[in-house]
Amino acid sequence: MYTREERALTFKKAIESIKTSELIEGIVQLGSGVIGYKDEFSDIDLMISTSNEENVEKTKEFVHECFSSFHSVYIKDLQLRENIYLVIAFMENGLEFNASILPTEQLSVKSPLWKVVVDKSGKVHEKMKHEHERFTTNLNKYNDSNDLSFEFFYSMRKLHTELKRNNVIYALKMLEEMRGITLLVQAMNENKKLHQFKAYETLSPEFIQEFLSTYPGEMNIEELFAASDRLRELFLNVIEESARVSLDETLFRII
Repeated sequence: MYTREERALTFKKAIESIKTSELIEGIVQLGSGVIGYKDEFSDIDLMISTSNEENVEKTKEFVHECFSSFHSVYIKDLQLRENIYLVIAFMENGLEFNASILPTEQLSVKSPLWKVVVDKSGKVHEKMKHEHERFTTNLNKYNDSNDLSFEFFYSMRKLHTELKRNNVIYALKMLEEMRGITLLVQAMNENKKLHQFKAYETLSPEFIQEFLSTYPGEMNIEELFAASDRLRELFLNVIEESARVSLDETLFRII
């Protein structure tokens, strides 16, 4: 496992190497690293921008080469959307980089945790400040969909159907769908920023205790039915506290 010093050194080395290319216009650090990292397991998240969208793929290839020189054990390139790539690099010491590559004009803000670390033209600061204003003034930061209630009960219906068919694996999949929806509504209730939210340990201790109690004690049909009933009760409690998601009680009819 890497130390704090190793992470800081690798971060500095990566920035110094990446910014040498004329393709690179700016680099923005994202996530907990902006304020000192959450803990020793935190990775490094970057947005790397180029001024010309025609150079995005070349920029991605250059970033890949940079990470290759840092004692990486594996690098994965993904295309997220047109002209937006993601390079995930794993270092020998366990450190992980997640670097998105995109045109400067497509930089965006989805969390208050960001910091411009390289800006060769001044346009990166300008774009990020503009996007930050949009983010902070946007009143609809959440996926305020009342379809969440339907999705929960529809998943529960499918769970019950598959248990009657003795299809336990698919039923478990539906149980996890129900869990995910419950977590989403609870996070909204607690005004958590939902983009890539995974700090579940920060949720209400009472909710966490109740949520964990909804897991089945044994892997059999009866326990899975009971677990789904416990989860339904928790979901109804969460919905009752929600100002964003409502419940159409006629949904009970589909179970």
